[in-house]
Amino acid sequence: MAPPGDPRRLCRLVQEGRLRALKEELEVAGGCQGPAGDTLLHCAARHGRLDILAYLVEAWSMDIEAANRDYKRPLHEAASMGHRDCVDYLLDRGAAVDSLKKADWTPLMMACTRKNLEVIQVLVEHGANPLLKNKDGWNSFHIASREGDPVILRCLYEPDCRDNCGVTPFMDAIQCGHVNIAKLLLEKHKACPSAEDRLGAQALHRAAVTGQDEAIQFLVSSLGIDVDVRAKSTRLTALLYAAKEGQTSTVQTLLSLGADINSKDERNRSALHLACAGQHVACTKFLLQSGLKDSEDLTGTLAQQLTKSIDILQDFNHTVKS
Repeated sequence: MAPPGDPRRLCRLVQEGRLRALKEELEVAGGCQGPAGDTLLHCAARHGRLDILAYLVEAWSMDIEAANRDYKRPLHEAASMGHRDCVDYLLDRGAAVDSLKKADWTPLMMACTRKNLEVIQVLVEHGANPLLKNKDGWNSFHIASREGDPVILRCLYEPDCRDNCGVTPFMDAIQCGHVNIAKLLLEKHKACPSAEDRLGAQALHRAAVTGQDEAIQFLVSSLGIDVDVRAKSTRLTALLYAAKEGQTSTVQTLLSLGADINSKDERNRSALHLACAGQHVACTKFLLQSGLKDSEDLTGTLAQQLTKSIDILQDFNHTVKS
């Protein structure tokens, strides 16, 4: 058992909410830092112990802006874990609402990952800036779009703000399959469905890479996005992106929407070329069955050889296991 005043014991008392026992031991131990440089304030904020948090600030004058080794403040902890009462208290005591932890994450960004509307509202009301960006170029709006909560998105701003790769929240929502969020961004925030990232790729291309068939149907059928539109930098269509990533069902979806099966990139490579190059057997088989079987086409020949070789290898593995 840890002796009185041991940092681990003090942290455990905070975690368990044992204020009386903590008071007694602090008379002996004074302050405390844990293995990650946490103070008792960090621990109290993380576990939502408002009474202990207030005691440590008011009786011991502990610094509410104390940072641990990841530069987290107690406000980061409280916001991250959704403890509104602790967030309220720290802000009322003057905690910096937009303090930065490692990788430039703010308390508001961390609250957005937990989808706690009340905490987000409190932070915004106290002046938290949803447009601040972390080291990846994400702001709170990007994070909320990725998490897929339409109610939280209504508290935030700037639908077409971009991260370091030029990706908008609308693109984030589409590539993650959050069609309801994409609709909200269009209807309430006038997001641009044809915005391009730094490589000139649109939401349609990013959805093809991640295999979001429903999102692709929405973009093409409901919004009228050209199914064969090319990314400006790579010159790839959504079909070529999907084949390159081996997204067989997405290739099928795109073809059903009228995508040109014979489209090629700048190096004259077709979807079949790209599926073969990635050794995507299922995708290769599907494309072969979709009409790319010309015996004079070198790609078709290579694809057939690749499929046959892998089938032989699979049969061999099955035999060995048997």
